[in-house]
Amino acid sequence: MNIEQALENAKRIHFIGIGGSGMCPLAEILHEKGYYLTGSDNNETDTLKRIRNLGIPVTLGQKAENVEGADMVVFTAALLPDNPELVAAKVNGIPTFERSKLFGAVTRKYNNCIGVCGTHGKTTVTSMISQILIENDFDPSLVIGGKLPLTGTNGRVGKSETLVCEACEYKDTFLDLSPDVSVILNIDRDHMEYFKTLDNLIASFTKFASMSKVIIFNGDDDNTIKSVQGIKDKEKITFGSDATNTYYYKNLEWVHGAFAKFTVFKDGEELGTVELNVPGDHNILNALCAIATSMYCGATFEQCKNSLYNFKGAGRRFEILGEYNGAVIVDDYAHHPKELEVTLSAAMKMGYERVWAVFQPFTFSRTKMLLKEFGEALSIADKVVMTEIMGSREINTFGIKTQDLADEIEGSVWFPEFSEVADYLKANIKKGDLVITLGCGDVYKIAKMILGIE
Repeated sequence: MNIEQALENAKRIHFIGIGGSGMCPLAEILHEKGYYLTGSDNNETDTLKRIRNLGIPVTLGQKAENVEGADMVVFTAALLPDNPELVAAKVNGIPTFERSKLFGAVTRKYNNCIGVCGTHGKTTVTSMISQILIENDFDPSLVIGGKLPLTGTNGRVGKSETLVCEACEYKDTFLDLSPDVSVILNIDRDHMEYFKTLDNLIASFTKFASMSKVIIFNGDDDNTIKSVQGIKDKEKITFGSDATNTYYYKNLEWVHGAFAKFTVFKDGEELGTVELNVPGDHNILNALCAIATSMYCGATFEQCKNSLYNFKGAGRRFEILGEYNGAVIVDDYAHHPKELEVTLSAAMKMGYERVWAVFQPFTFSRTKMLLKEFGEALSIADKVVMTEIMGSREINTFGIKTQDLADEIEGSVWFPEFSEVADYLKANIKKGDLVITLGCGDVYKIAKMILGIE
């Protein structure tokens, strides 16, 4: 039975790991479309609270009995094969589908599916495009890896034929999608435990781009250029800093040290000036990409400009959570050395007394393979505090530990428990400091412990 047939027949669908950033928006869309959903997860998160508020029952802890009565089970690629719910579903003959298969089926329900892919920036760019299209009544459906403040959710069901979604390369899951427009932001070494080589990774992006009618890509990034150069008979739209790109910028100014203001050009014609309210030079190209994509969908430059000015970031992307004793507490999803580099570089330009990087390493393989790169990126901050490595889907066969990373960063410290990290920070941060919790796991809980919020 394929995924389309399963969806046609299913009345009750169970999500294993429903709180995941990729699972939650699909659950929101299917719930809106009238399916009865149940879910389970191992950790209590803000996402689970939102899912429950929709009326979807969620069980904490994964047990075989949770799948009883389900007509179909959806699971994430990160799930281990001995998961009791997955095993029970297969034993009982319940059709099971990896999350990307369901996602693919959803994308095929839209005539204008925009798939945003790349190693860095997917959530921010998807959110920027979404903000532009929603504010200007294009009524898109959305699947975003983080919460869009404008809607307060990861997913949205619109009435138009446009679906804006993140397309993640992890284990080639984006190849299950059916994009009409492929957007490639950048290609960097990541998920090497799966791809093994950079060439293999680039080849996967080539396959993804080849499935679409239109390719919008970063003309400044060599790996991205390599991924699309052999693709013929597709419309190609580029964005970048150089005037050889379709969309490019000039006259860059920095407002308050970290917020970009620049003039946008298309094919040599000046369109106007954009001012951003998200920090860092990486957001210049993110905004250009959002402009290129939104204008392809029919938005005017003025609409893009105004919505980008209104955009204050996506959930867990330099998200300001509050203050403690005069120190500003921010949370960010950065978990790859390049992401840490651009986030911390932007933070260092913002005029704070000290920048504290509070980092939770994610997966043993990535930490081991990119150990020196992590050390260099985190060393940008004035102070570095770390947690234990969050193994997620992995067993530590790599012999890696946080102390190995601490040895790469002069003056850094780490603690086994979140409560110890929070106590250390509360005792040491001062008025005028900026504290950023960093990582794609649950490190944000430390920020909330400091602030005393749920």
